[in-house]
Amino acid sequence: MINKIRKSILAYVLAMAVIAAGAANAVTLINGAGATFPYPLYLKWFSEYAKVDPSVEFKYQSIGSGEGIKQITSQTVDFGASDKPLSDAELQDAAASGGKLLHIPTVMGAVVVTYHLPGITRGLKLNPEAVADIYLGKITKWNEKRIADENPGIKLPDKPIHVVHRADGSGTTSIFTNYLCSVSPEWTKMVGTGVLVNWPVGFAGKGNDGVATQILITKYSIGYVELAYALKNKLPFASIKNRSGYFVAPTIKSTCEAAAGAAKNMPADYRITLVNQPGKDTYPIVGFTYLLVYNHQKDAVKGKKLVEFLRWGLKEGQKIAPELLYAPLPANVAAMVEETIKTIKY
Repeated sequence: MINKIRKSILAYVLAMAVIAAGAANAVTLINGAGATFPYPLYLKWFSEYAKVDPSVEFKYQSIGSGEGIKQITSQTVDFGASDKPLSDAELQDAAASGGKLLHIPTVMGAVVVTYHLPGITRGLKLNPEAVADIYLGKITKWNEKRIADENPGIKLPDKPIHVVHRADGSGTTSIFTNYLCSVSPEWTKMVGTGVLVNWPVGFAGKGNDGVATQILITKYSIGYVELAYALKNKLPFASIKNRSGYFVAPTIKSTCEAAAGAAKNMPADYRITLVNQPGKDTYPIVGFTYLLVYNHQKDAVKGKKLVEFLRWGLKEGQKIAPELLYAPLPANVAAMVEETIKTIKY
């Protein structure tokens, strides 16, 4: 009888130990969705952060800024991601369903104009008017005068330009069309800016990867993607004439230059455009990318883990950004973001 009691106690103790061990090893799952623009960087961040805190796991759907905004507004994810700052109306919708939604800038990135011209793998120059008119359908061949005049050393083909754009709601599109509005009154009047627009010409690819793939397989095509996607797919990209009249290629340095002036007058909610900034070395098609996080976290455990990750991203994550061709936040903006993160309640 005593032996049976001892065995029962031992079995109970062992069972409790297994339960305790399981609890200790439990993983907090945090779900996010949105922008494809920063996806390569976020994958790296999640992987590196797992080494810092193995008790949390991030799952991220790279489905475009438009869907990211929808999902965080409807609270089907724990955070959203967008390259487009939300409008007042979108913030009001979020407030009605979940409370105050914060923009947390993570890094900056360049949107590049990429192309597929057999035999021409570098050196293409485009002025802003030509870029706008290609997407308006007014420049239809690669050897038309306004392109040829900027590229006297390149034999451009007498071939139609196949225009590629995004199919999905996209922050990359928002940055690109915002830039076109800044350089072309006609584009502003006819098309405008947004995550989705009515494109005058062209065919579509889904996500930055989809546009890059279309460029790869379509000779004489042109499109726009985030810089990391162009390099990953070994796609060439054009130098663009900036506001100060200089042709500038997209680099970490030229991306940071775009933020230098704007950062001096950063609004408290970070909703600002970085396109077409002045400066000799400034690349003109640049934007912040944001994580969208509710100020009041309803799940205390997830909220705490998310805040800890945001703090890590603001410090250690910034060091990783340049190796994946994203520009880290300017120091004054990083200091502001640190204070914003402190306001998140859980």
